[in-house]
Amino acid sequence: MFKHQGKSRTLKHNLRIATVLSFVAGIVNVTGFLSFKQLTTNVTGHFALFMNDVAHFEFWKGTVYFLYIFSFFFGSFFSSFLIELFKENKKFNVYVVPTTIECLILISIATISNFIEIHSPNLIACLLLFAMGLQNSYVTKISNTLVRTTHLTGLFTDLGIEISHLFFPKSHPNRDQLKANIKLRFYIISFFFMGGLVGGFLYSKINLKLNTLIFGAVILALSLYFDDFRYQFLKTKRKYIFRKKQR
Repeated sequence: MFKHQGKSRTLKHNLRIATVLSFVAGIVNVTGFLSFKQLTTNVTGHFALFMNDVAHFEFWKGTVYFLYIFSFFFGSFFSSFLIELFKENKKFNVYVVPTTIECLILISIATISNFIEIHSPNLIACLLLFAMGLQNSYVTKISNTLVRTTHLTGLFTDLGIEISHLFFPKSHPNRDQLKANIKLRFYIISFFFMGGLVGGFLYSKINLKLNTLIFGAVILALSLYFDDFRYQFLKTKRKYIFRKKQR
């Protein structure tokens, strides 16, 4: 799901990456909110609060919301920058780097919280927003803008539009593609919701607190390296079959 790019990507690849990443985003979203009472997967609410403070000439108070917005933006920029930097290397999966950075951020925050009392929740919120900016950027690029996993506003908009198109077959004759897009939206929304439920359960009921982020990082890392292992296995298998036929 991380390896296939461009025309080689199928609905199956997008569904796989959408379910994993939206599930992780759901975990991060709930964990960030329960820990710091801040949204840590999108910036829409932060932008509204920032503009409210600016409108009341409370510029210093609004600085923290600006930093939230900038953190998400910089994560998106940095992810795309790394992908462009390494994409010329055909032997290297360029999506490994931003995904690994995201995992390290989640694990580091969780680990540090076990030894040090967090006195700067705004800094942690910025790091989580940076991580989600990373994720949203690389999944957007790998899926050719079809998949976004960190916030639901655009997803519900697209879902509403696409479902309405089902009632007008003459205007939208490509039914298979339309149904595939609707299926993809449902998967993302459902797994974001399930990630939130699991994150809330682990945070509150199991009392993992910020260690809940480790669970999300492990899922992300396993999916990345399992995908790479599976790709190498299939590649080796094809070579073996080809050589066997040559004999």
